[in-house]
Amino acid sequence: MALSASLTRWLLARDADPSVRLRVLTEVLGRPMDDPAVARARKEVGRKGWAAEILARQHPRGQWETPGTSLGELYRPKYISTNWCLLVLADLGVRGSHPRVNKATDLFLRTYAHRSAGIGYGGGEICFTGNAVRMMAKFGRLRDPRVQKALRWVVRAQKRDGGWHCFPSKTGTLDGWEGMAAFAAIGPEDRSPEVDEAIARGADFYLDRGLLQEGRAPYAPWARLHYPVHYYYDLLVGLDFMTALGYGRDRRIRPALRRLEAMRNRDGSWNLDRLHPDVQLPEYPFPRSFYSFGLEVPGLPSRWITTSALSVLRRAGRL
Repeated sequence: MALSASLTRWLLARDADPSVRLRVLTEVLGRPMDDPAVARARKEVGRKGWAAEILARQHPRGQWETPGTSLGELYRPKYISTNWCLLVLADLGVRGSHPRVNKATDLFLRTYAHRSAGIGYGGGEICFTGNAVRMMAKFGRLRDPRVQKALRWVVRAQKRDGGWHCFPSKTGTLDGWEGMAAFAAIGPEDRSPEVDEAIARGADFYLDRGLLQEGRAPYAPWARLHYPVHYYYDLLVGLDFMTALGYGRDRRIRPALRRLEAMRNRDGSWNLDRLHPDVQLPEYPFPRSFYSFGLEVPGLPSRWITTSALSVLRRAGRL
Protein backbone atom coordinates (compact mmCIF):
# COMPACT_ATOMS: atom_id res chain seq x y z
CA MET A 1 0.00 0.00 0.00
CA ALA A 2 1.52 3.31 -1.09
CA LEU A 3 1.35 6.56 0.85
CA SER A 4 -0.16 9.18 -1.43
CA ALA A 5 1.24 12.68 -1.75
CA SER A 6 -2.12 14.22 -0.86
CA LEU A 7 -2.39 12.19 2.35
CA THR A 8 1.17 13.11 3.29
CA ARG A 9 0.43 16.81 2.72
CA TRP A 10 -2.67 16.56 4.93
CA LEU A 11 -0.76 14.89 7.75
CA LEU A 12 2.09 17.40 7.58
CA ALA A 13 0.00 20.50 6.90
CA ARG A 14 0.72 23.68 8.83
CA ASP A 15 -2.49 23.28 10.83
CA ALA A 16 -1.63 19.70 11.82
CA ASP A 17 -0.69 19.27 15.46
CA PRO A 18 3.10 19.13 15.99
CA SER A 19 2.71 15.78 17.76
CA VAL A 20 1.14 14.37 14.60
CA ARG A 21 3.85 15.85 12.39
CA LEU A 22 6.56 14.44 14.65
CA ARG A 23 5.07 10.94 14.49
CA VAL A 24 4.49 11.06 10.75
CA LEU A 25 8.04 12.19 10.06
CA THR A 26 9.69 9.60 12.32
CA GLU A 27 7.31 6.62 12.45
CA VAL A 28 5.81 6.73 8.95
CA LEU A 29 8.43 8.44 6.78
CA GLY A 30 11.43 7.19 8.76
CA ARG A 31 13.19 10.54 9.11
CA PRO A 32 16.07 10.64 11.65
CA MET A 33 15.85 12.75 14.79
CA ASP A 34 18.42 15.23 13.44
CA ASP A 35 16.30 15.94 10.36
CA PRO A 36 15.43 19.68 10.37
CA ALA A 37 11.68 19.05 10.01
CA VAL A 38 11.77 16.53 12.86
CA ALA A 39 13.71 18.96 15.05
CA ARG A 40 11.17 21.72 14.36
CA ALA A 41 8.19 19.51 15.16
CA ARG A 42 9.83 18.18 18.31
CA LYS A 43 10.56 21.71 19.50
CA GLU A 44 6.91 22.69 19.01
CA VAL A 45 5.47 19.75 20.98
CA GLY A 46 4.38 21.17 24.32
CA ARG A 47 4.58 24.74 23.03
CA LYS A 48 1.76 24.58 20.48
CA GLY A 49 -1.30 22.46 19.85
CA TRP A 50 -2.89 19.72 21.93
CA ALA A 51 -0.05 19.20 24.41
CA ALA A 52 0.31 22.94 25.04
CA GLU A 53 -3.42 23.24 25.71
CA ILE A 54 -3.27 20.41 28.26
CA LEU A 55 -0.20 21.84 29.96
CA ALA A 56 -1.84 25.27 30.20
CA ARG A 57 -4.58 23.78 32.42
CA GLN A 58 -2.13 22.40 34.97
CA HIS A 59 -2.25 23.70 38.55
CA PRO A 60 0.92 25.10 40.18
CA ARG A 61 1.49 21.99 42.31
CA GLY A 62 1.53 19.78 39.23
CA GLN A 63 -2.00 18.37 39.17
CA TRP A 64 -4.92 18.85 36.81
CA GLU A 65 -8.56 19.69 37.54
CA THR A 66 -8.67 18.97 41.29
CA PRO A 67 -7.73 21.40 44.08
CA GLY A 68 -5.88 18.68 46.01
CA THR A 69 -3.25 16.08 45.19
CA SER A 70 -4.46 13.01 47.05
CA LEU A 71 -4.41 9.54 45.51
CA GLY A 72 -8.06 9.74 44.54
CA GLU A 73 -7.85 13.31 43.26
CA LEU A 74 -5.06 12.51 40.81
CA TYR A 75 -7.20 9.72 39.34
CA ARG A 76 -10.66 11.31 39.35
CA PRO A 77 -12.57 12.77 37.67
CA LYS A 78 -12.10 10.48 34.72
CA TYR A 79 -10.76 11.26 32.09
CA ILE A 80 -9.47 14.78 32.70
CA SER A 81 -7.51 14.60 35.96
CA THR A 82 -3.78 14.10 36.39
CA ASN A 83 -3.41 10.40 35.58
CA TRP A 84 -5.22 10.80 32.27
CA CYS A 85 -3.51 14.04 31.27
CA LEU A 86 -0.11 12.45 31.81
CA LEU A 87 -1.03 9.42 29.70
CA VAL A 88 -2.02 11.67 26.80
CA LEU A 89 1.05 13.90 27.15
CA ALA A 90 3.28 10.82 27.04
CA ASP A 91 1.59 9.67 23.84
CA LEU A 92 1.91 13.15 22.33
CA GLY A 93 5.66 13.02 22.72
CA VAL A 94 6.19 15.70 25.36
CA ARG A 95 9.59 15.21 26.91
CA GLY A 96 9.82 14.19 30.54
CA SER A 97 12.34 16.98 31.05
CA HIS A 98 9.65 19.60 30.39
CA PRO A 99 9.35 21.48 33.72
CA ARG A 100 5.58 21.00 33.96
CA VAL A 101 5.77 17.31 33.09
CA ASN A 102 8.68 16.78 35.48
CA LYS A 103 6.68 18.34 38.31
CA ALA A 104 3.64 16.19 37.50
CA THR A 105 5.59 12.93 37.23
CA ASP A 106 7.33 13.62 40.54
CA LEU A 107 3.94 14.18 42.14
CA PHE A 108 2.48 11.06 40.52
CA LEU A 109 5.33 8.79 41.60
CA ARG A 110 5.29 10.11 45.18
CA THR A 111 1.54 9.73 45.47
CA TYR A 112 1.24 6.25 43.97
CA ALA A 113 4.44 4.69 45.35
CA HIS A 114 3.54 1.17 46.49
CA ARG A 115 5.66 -1.24 48.53
CA SER A 116 5.02 -4.32 46.40
CA ALA A 117 3.65 -2.98 43.11
CA GLY A 118 6.06 -0.06 42.79
CA ILE A 119 3.29 2.14 41.41
CA GLY A 120 -0.14 1.09 42.56
CA TYR A 121 -3.72 2.12 42.90
CA GLY A 122 -5.33 -0.25 45.37
CA GLY A 123 -2.29 -2.53 45.46
CA GLY A 124 -1.49 -2.83 41.79
CA GLU A 125 -3.84 -3.30 38.82
CA ILE A 126 -2.66 -3.97 35.28
CA CYS A 127 -4.92 -1.22 33.92
CA PHE A 128 -3.25 1.32 36.20
CA THR A 129 0.24 -0.01 36.90
CA GLY A 130 0.81 -1.09 33.30
CA ASN A 131 -0.25 2.32 32.03
CA ALA A 132 2.01 3.98 34.59
CA VAL A 133 5.05 1.99 33.43
CA ARG A 134 4.27 2.84 29.81
CA MET A 135 4.01 6.58 30.35
CA MET A 136 6.99 6.73 32.71
CA ALA A 137 9.13 4.87 30.18
CA LYS A 138 8.09 7.40 27.52
CA PHE A 139 8.96 10.24 29.89
CA GLY A 140 12.45 8.81 30.46
CA ARG A 141 11.77 7.59 34.00
CA LEU A 142 12.38 3.89 33.37
CA ARG A 143 15.41 3.82 35.70
CA ASP A 144 13.42 5.13 38.67
CA PRO A 145 13.34 2.33 41.31
CA ARG A 146 9.55 2.66 41.63
CA VAL A 147 9.11 2.19 37.88
CA GLN A 148 11.48 -0.79 37.88
CA LYS A 149 9.53 -2.38 40.73
CA ALA A 150 6.27 -1.72 38.86
CA LEU A 151 7.73 -3.36 35.74
CA ARG A 152 8.60 -6.47 37.77
CA TRP A 153 5.05 -6.45 39.18
CA VAL A 154 3.63 -6.42 35.64
CA VAL A 155 5.66 -9.53 34.84
CA ARG A 156 4.49 -11.27 38.02
CA ALA A 157 0.86 -10.37 37.35
CA GLN A 158 0.78 -12.21 34.02
CA LYS A 159 -1.64 -15.15 34.01
CA ARG A 160 -0.74 -18.71 33.06
CA ASP A 161 -2.41 -18.25 29.68
CA GLY A 162 -0.16 -15.26 28.89
CA GLY A 163 -2.73 -12.53 29.41
CA TRP A 164 -3.59 -10.12 32.20
CA HIS A 165 -6.82 -9.12 33.92
CA CYS A 166 -7.61 -5.96 35.87
CA PHE A 167 -10.04 -7.85 38.09
CA PRO A 168 -9.62 -11.13 40.02
CA SER A 169 -9.42 -13.92 37.46
CA LYS A 170 -7.40 -17.03 36.70
CA THR A 171 -7.36 -16.16 33.01
CA GLY A 172 -6.39 -13.15 30.96
CA THR A 173 -8.53 -10.92 28.76
CA LEU A 174 -7.73 -8.86 25.68
CA ASP A 175 -8.80 -5.87 27.77
CA GLY A 176 -5.72 -6.39 29.96
CA TRP A 177 -3.43 -4.96 27.27
CA GLU A 178 -1.49 -2.46 29.36
CA GLY A 179 1.30 -4.90 30.21
CA MET A 180 2.14 -5.48 26.55
CA ALA A 181 1.94 -1.75 25.81
CA ALA A 182 4.32 -1.08 28.70
CA PHE A 183 6.81 -3.58 27.28
CA ALA A 184 6.49 -1.96 23.84
CA ALA A 185 7.54 1.40 25.33
CA ILE A 186 10.81 -0.13 26.56
CA GLY A 187 13.73 -0.55 24.18
CA PRO A 188 15.05 -4.10 23.62
CA GLU A 189 18.29 -3.17 25.33
CA ASP A 190 16.39 -2.35 28.55
CA ARG A 191 14.31 -5.55 28.67
CA SER A 192 15.31 -8.24 31.12
CA PRO A 193 15.07 -11.95 30.21
CA GLU A 194 11.92 -12.08 32.35
CA VAL A 195 10.36 -9.26 30.33
CA ASP A 196 11.32 -10.96 27.06
CA GLU A 197 9.69 -14.17 28.23
CA ALA A 198 6.53 -12.29 29.28
CA ILE A 199 6.42 -10.60 25.85
CA ALA A 200 6.62 -13.95 24.06
CA ARG A 201 3.83 -15.43 26.19
CA GLY A 202 1.71 -12.32 25.81
CA ALA A 203 2.22 -12.29 22.04
CA ASP A 204 0.90 -15.85 21.79
CA PHE A 205 -2.09 -14.86 23.92
CA TYR A 206 -3.05 -12.05 21.54
CA LEU A 207 -2.08 -13.68 18.26
CA ASP A 208 -3.85 -16.95 19.01
CA ARG A 209 -7.02 -14.91 19.53
CA GLY A 210 -6.56 -12.88 16.36
CA LEU A 211 -6.45 -9.73 18.54
CA LEU A 212 -10.27 -9.67 18.59
CA GLN A 213 -11.63 -13.12 19.41
CA GLU A 214 -12.90 -13.50 22.95
CA GLY A 215 -16.22 -14.81 24.12
CA ARG A 216 -19.08 -16.22 22.10
CA ALA A 217 -19.97 -13.07 20.21
CA PRO A 218 -17.85 -10.25 18.72
CA TYR A 219 -17.52 -7.22 20.97
CA ALA A 220 -18.34 -4.24 18.75
CA PRO A 221 -16.29 -1.53 20.58
CA TRP A 222 -13.09 -3.50 19.97
CA ALA A 223 -13.63 -3.13 16.21
CA ARG A 224 -13.90 0.68 16.46
CA LEU A 225 -10.98 3.09 16.66
CA HIS A 226 -10.52 5.49 19.58
CA TYR A 227 -8.20 8.06 21.08
CA PRO A 228 -7.47 8.57 23.93
CA VAL A 229 -7.80 4.89 24.79
CA HIS A 230 -7.34 5.29 28.58
CA TYR A 231 -7.61 1.66 29.78
CA TYR A 232 -9.86 0.44 26.95
CA TYR A 233 -8.83 -1.97 24.21
CA ASP A 234 -9.51 -1.96 20.48
CA LEU A 235 -8.09 -3.38 17.25
CA LEU A 236 -5.63 -0.53 16.70
CA VAL A 237 -4.42 -0.70 20.30
CA GLY A 238 -3.53 -4.36 19.85
CA LEU A 239 -1.93 -3.86 16.45
CA ASP A 240 0.10 -0.95 17.76
CA PHE A 241 1.85 -2.78 20.57
CA MET A 242 2.14 -6.07 18.67
CA THR A 243 3.88 -4.47 15.70
CA ALA A 244 6.02 -2.31 18.01
CA LEU A 245 7.17 -5.53 19.69
CA GLY A 246 8.18 -7.02 16.35
CA TYR A 247 5.24 -9.30 15.51
CA GLY A 248 3.99 -7.42 12.46
CA ARG A 249 4.97 -10.20 10.06
CA ASP A 250 3.58 -13.09 12.09
CA ARG A 251 1.00 -14.92 9.97
CA ARG A 252 -1.50 -14.87 12.85
CA ILE A 253 -1.71 -11.06 12.74
CA ARG A 254 -2.61 -10.85 9.05
CA PRO A 255 -6.43 -10.97 9.45
CA ALA A 256 -6.30 -8.08 11.94
CA LEU A 257 -4.09 -6.07 9.58
CA ARG A 258 -6.46 -6.71 6.68
CA ARG A 259 -9.36 -5.59 8.84
CA LEU A 260 -7.57 -2.35 9.65
CA GLU A 261 -6.81 -1.75 5.98
CA ALA A 262 -10.47 -2.32 5.11
CA MET A 263 -11.45 0.50 7.50
CA ARG A 264 -9.52 3.04 5.47
CA ASN A 265 -11.36 5.92 3.78
CA ARG A 266 -11.10 6.44 0.03
CA ASP A 267 -8.62 9.29 0.54
CA GLY A 268 -6.33 7.03 2.56
CA SER A 269 -7.28 8.33 6.00
CA TRP A 270 -8.96 6.59 8.92
CA ASN A 271 -11.74 7.97 11.10
CA LEU A 272 -11.82 8.46 14.83
CA ASP A 273 -14.88 6.26 15.41
CA ARG A 274 -15.80 7.03 19.02
CA LEU A 275 -14.65 8.66 22.23
CA HIS A 276 -14.56 6.57 25.36
CA PRO A 277 -16.44 5.23 27.14
CA ASP A 278 -17.61 3.18 24.18
CA VAL A 279 -19.03 0.07 25.79
CA GLN A 280 -22.00 -2.18 25.16
CA LEU A 281 -22.29 -3.61 28.65
CA PRO A 282 -25.40 -2.15 30.33
CA GLU A 283 -24.17 -3.21 33.75
CA TYR A 284 -20.90 -1.25 33.48
CA PRO A 285 -20.72 0.92 36.63
CA PHE A 286 -19.92 4.45 35.45
CA PRO A 287 -19.15 6.86 38.29
CA ARG A 288 -20.73 10.28 38.23
CA SER A 289 -17.38 12.05 38.24
CA PHE A 290 -16.77 11.23 34.60
CA TYR A 291 -15.93 13.43 31.61
CA SER A 292 -15.28 12.17 28.10
CA PHE A 293 -12.13 13.68 26.59
CA GLY A 294 -10.99 13.90 22.99
CA LEU A 295 -8.49 15.70 20.78
CA GLU A 296 -10.45 15.31 17.54
CA VAL A 297 -14.07 14.99 16.45
CA PRO A 298 -15.45 11.43 16.37
CA GLY A 299 -16.93 10.25 13.09
CA LEU A 300 -14.49 12.29 10.99
CA PRO A 301 -11.06 11.61 9.48
CA SER A 302 -8.44 11.75 12.21
CA ARG A 303 -4.82 12.67 11.76
CA TRP A 304 -3.90 10.87 14.98
CA ILE A 305 -5.69 7.62 14.12
CA THR A 306 -4.38 7.76 10.55
CA THR A 307 -0.82 8.20 11.81
CA SER A 308 -1.20 5.28 14.22
CA ALA A 309 -2.62 3.05 11.48
CA LEU A 310 0.14 3.97 9.03
CA SER A 311 2.77 3.34 11.71
CA VAL A 312 1.33 -0.12 12.27
CA LEU A 313 1.33 -0.93 8.55
CA ARG A 314 4.88 0.34 8.10
CA ARG A 315 6.15 -1.88 10.93
CA ALA A 316 4.29 -4.81 9.39
CA GLY A 317 5.90 -4.19 5.99
CA ARG A 318 2.60 -3.27 4.36
CA LEU A 319 3.42 0.36 3.61
